[in-house]
Amino acid sequence: MFKSLAERFSFRRSSSVAVESNTRTLSEHTARLSTEENYASAEDSTGSSVAASLKKQDVSAGSSSPSTSPTGAAASSSVLPRKSYDSRALPIRTDGSLDYDALYEDESDNDLSMESHGSVVTHLLSQVKIGMDLTKVVLPTFILERRSLLEMYADYFAHPDLFLRIADLKEPRERMIQVVRWYLSAYHAGRKSSVAKKPYNPILGEIFQCHWDIPEFETSDESKNAEVKDGPIPWCRMDQLTFIAEQVSHHPPISAFYAEHYDKKISFSAHVWTKSKFLGLSIGVHNIGQGTVTLCDLNEEYIVTFPNGYGRSILTIPWIELGGTITITCPKTGYRADIDFITKPFYGGKKNRIQGEIYGPNDKKSFLSISGEWSGLMEYKFNDGSKPSKFETFVDVNGIPIYKKKVRPVAEQSDNESRKVWREVTAGLKMNDIEKATNAKFQVEQKQREEAKERKETYGEWETKYFKGVGESWIYTNPLLHRLTLEKRDSKR
Repeated sequence: MFKSLAERFSFRRSSSVAVESNTRTLSEHTARLSTEENYASAEDSTGSSVAASLKKQDVSAGSSSPSTSPTGAAASSSVLPRKSYDSRALPIRTDGSLDYDALYEDESDNDLSMESHGSVVTHLLSQVKIGMDLTKVVLPTFILERRSLLEMYADYFAHPDLFLRIADLKEPRERMIQVVRWYLSAYHAGRKSSVAKKPYNPILGEIFQCHWDIPEFETSDESKNAEVKDGPIPWCRMDQLTFIAEQVSHHPPISAFYAEHYDKKISFSAHVWTKSKFLGLSIGVHNIGQGTVTLCDLNEEYIVTFPNGYGRSILTIPWIELGGTITITCPKTGYRADIDFITKPFYGGKKNRIQGEIYGPNDKKSFLSISGEWSGLMEYKFNDGSKPSKFETFVDVNGIPIYKKKVRPVAEQSDNESRKVWREVTAGLKMNDIEKATNAKFQVEQKQREEAKERKETYGEWETKYFKGVGESWIYTNPLLHRLTLEKRDSKR
């Protein structure tokens, strides 16, 4: 829902974006979640002279060494002497190896402005025209955020308590209100940095998995809190919220993700891909896809769409704003919501404004209105006389804690898990060694190209692991609702 469902947008191959937000954590959770929108990224087409020259400039912009083409840089990297890690810049283990886990948890950032790499940006802009699709434009490495787009989507659950409370409410009207509250609270959770950057474009087959501990929903009864062996994260318990994401397609670049909490019998499934256009001094990102909240005990679904993202001020210090209208609908109960993400006027006005209305079944007039800023305070009032018609706090994202996700150590991850795939790119960016980051990024993408070529030559097709395509949608292959249905059937035998 994308800096995306902040668009969770990506300056991605098709494009994506990063959204700024606030910094708070629970006392035991000292690191912040980030939720960026993807910036308009670009496809890594090696046949493009634009791509080659951009990568060449990208390397020279971040290094004092002579410029080289990406192919030459990557090819020669194996024979160049390996750079030792600088313990002052990177977290080093006692054995002298790089601590990748600490590296990913470190959310400090060097907020480089585009002005610092003016030659690269100028060259980039010389290749594009107003309204042009940015799919084939390769963006420079220095604007990368140190994580994959798949990890960014986990930011929808920066406030998992708000998500789980949906399942506790008895009335359909209250459930709809809570769905809207959770969804609108998800967009602010971003980096400490105010500079918009793009996450890594996931490679085909890449996965990301994590979970959250939510103290107020934990149970001390071990007999009722076993591991969910057939769940998305088989080592997690029934009282933990689990999350898995997979890059299911490369052309177009489609990401699918799924989350569930067994005890609360609630899940969320979504698929997203983006289209980006060059707008002059801005990048416009259109999110395509939808997400579905499922309340298993009630057979109730809430279908949500995603706002658009805009990367502004791309020549200086880029920032993100959201725009457009999103809908939230419940086909079973008939409740629905329309939320407008209002872009800042050229002169005056405020950033990050929202205006929303929630409607009852078959109603033309809303019973509840919401207004405020998705990055701060949002207020609501009832319009149907059921409660005093004055604005009260709906949710203040600056006043609620962000829950830190938990990720398996990189050393224990499989080769296609996000943090392991991109670990050397992340190290290069943290060191501010753009040449190292660019070379590492090229090697990851070159491996993907070679595998695609091999499949083409053998007439093989890529097979997804956790999601399957159904029409234009992608769904998790073993959702909680399906498993619970089988459990009930088996218990009656």
